[in-house]
Amino acid sequence: MSSNRKGAAGLGAGKEGFQAGFGALKRALKKYFGYYPKLAPIVVICILTAAVVGSIPPLFMQKVITVIEDYVESGDWAAASPKIVRYVTILGSLYLLSWLLSILQTQVMAFMTQGFLDKLRKELFGGMQKLPIKYFDTHKHGDIMSHYTNDTDTLRQLVSMAFPMMLQALVVVLMLFAEMLWFSVWMTLVLIGGMVLMMQVTKRVGMGSAKYFLRQQKAVASTEGYVQEMMNGQKVIKVFNHEDIAKEEFDKLNNGLYEDSYKANAYANILGPIINNIGNILYVAIALIGGILITIDAPNLSISGLAFDISVLVPFLNMSKQFMANLNQLTMQTNSIVMAGAGAQRVFALIDEQPETDDGYVSLVNVKYDEKGEIEETTERTGKWAWKHPHKADGTITYEPLKGDVRMVDVDFAYEEGKDVLHDISVFAEPGQKVAFVGATGAGKTTITNLINRFYDIADGKIRYDGINVNKIKKADLRRSLGLVLQETNLFTGSVMDNIRYGRLDATDEECREAARLAGADDFIERLPDGYETMLKNNGANLSQGQRQLIAIARAAVADPPVMILDEATSSIDTHTESIVQKGMDKLMEGRTVFVIAHRLSTVMNSDVIMVLDHGRIIERGNHEKLIADKGTYYQLYTGAFELE
Repeated sequence: MSSNRKGAAGLGAGKEGFQAGFGALKRALKKYFGYYPKLAPIVVICILTAAVVGSIPPLFMQKVITVIEDYVESGDWAAASPKIVRYVTILGSLYLLSWLLSILQTQVMAFMTQGFLDKLRKELFGGMQKLPIKYFDTHKHGDIMSHYTNDTDTLRQLVSMAFPMMLQALVVVLMLFAEMLWFSVWMTLVLIGGMVLMMQVTKRVGMGSAKYFLRQQKAVASTEGYVQEMMNGQKVIKVFNHEDIAKEEFDKLNNGLYEDSYKANAYANILGPIINNIGNILYVAIALIGGILITIDAPNLSISGLAFDISVLVPFLNMSKQFMANLNQLTMQTNSIVMAGAGAQRVFALIDEQPETDDGYVSLVNVKYDEKGEIEETTERTGKWAWKHPHKADGTITYEPLKGDVRMVDVDFAYEEGKDVLHDISVFAEPGQKVAFVGATGAGKTTITNLINRFYDIADGKIRYDGINVNKIKKADLRRSLGLVLQETNLFTGSVMDNIRYGRLDATDEECREAARLAGADDFIERLPDGYETMLKNNGANLSQGQRQLIAIARAAVADPPVMILDEATSSIDTHTESIVQKGMDKLMEGRTVFVIAHRLSTVMNSDVIMVLDHGRIIERGNHEKLIADKGTYYQLYTGAFELE
């Protein structure tokens, strides 16, 4: 809790934080207008026209009052009425034009705003797909989700409401200021005095509001992250009677959000009444001073040269009221700007995250063999693959058949610098071999498979695949050649068939069914309400853990890779089901290089090589018979002298 609060406070502290927020806003608006270079000018023209029309009435009011004064003096209504009708007609026409342009503006802006958010979310999601696994291991998933909801919503409010209102209010303020100078410089100076007071109040109150709105945005993300974590862990919470503790932790986060939101809105809500009251006081002051000037018949200083009388004072009062209202409108948008700045910072922080680096140039291609037995690259799916290796030195290209020979030599690795997880690891897996890793939790078994996939890069040593350094292989091609079944099964919203086909998107229905039969999943799938078309939701919550695992194994089978990684793949399956799956797994593993991580020693007994890990080191290696004969750690595990944990 304390770390979240400190982080939130740090986000809104200091001048640099505000500059970063405004910089992010500038970038967001540049994107917004950049997406629609033809529509953006239409919106701006509509806003400006509406603003200009909104500032014109005082001019017409002055002319109408002058006509009425002339009528009072002359009593000639026939001469006065056409002028009044003309002024009213012109003003009505301008208001009609403004109304039509406002309709056009709202429709165009609705299209632009939703299009902007659509493109922004696509950029967010597209960038997220390129991030390394480490990012997701070190950031709360709920916090990441908040980028797509709360943070983008602040930008929606900015571009759809705050920005148009600010632009219109700013133009009205400038137009009215020019008109007031036209009418009377003296009265405009009185107004400027009120403006100075208003700006000082806005600065003091607005800065406090900005700080807490920035903190609020961070607190919202933390709270959402915690809620998602608790939703995912509801079964664990209930089985351990952890409801009260979970509620207490949520209350702490929620109270922090309440404090930041309360203070932010307290500052924001007090600003409006203060500005309004300053405007009211200023209105009274202008009326009083103007009345005195008329009474003493004071000379008027103005651009127009008009004498200071009731025909100047009345429209000037209306202008001052309208001026202060629009100035208040400008200041009230401060909150939206600050929130959008905080949201934009977070959105662009995710967009600007460094993508997973990939400097590989060796690719995996479909090949066929000609009459001479030489490799030819082809676009057809032949079931035969080779590594296409361009050689920069002489410009030649060689093809190395994909065999599944994986070798790790003297590998060291640390997730955090200075805290080694693996020490001097050497593994030699020849094509078709089954290599098993056993050891206590945290010994480094899963880390080894993460390095083979290049989810993380090694600190020292070499990993070679078919004799090629994996750093030279494009990551997508490397991973395409590897099948992976994890202990934690991930199923996606869609049919059972869709989830199996996830392993290879061009697989036919029959190939998916064959993969399911191979994994031993076909029997239970056929008994589902809609068979292979049964819809799965919430990570397959309507299936048992074992059934979900069988679908995951079928998904790996349909990919048909030369190398399989089984990370506790049968840990969630009962002994009876495991015996069924094991037959399919044996067929699946035929002719493939297989890495197996398992706590059940029965799963690894028939492995070609078994490696026992302890604290990131390989302490024993050999097949089952050899390790039993050595009577070391593996023997102790097998005979039950001590447990893996």
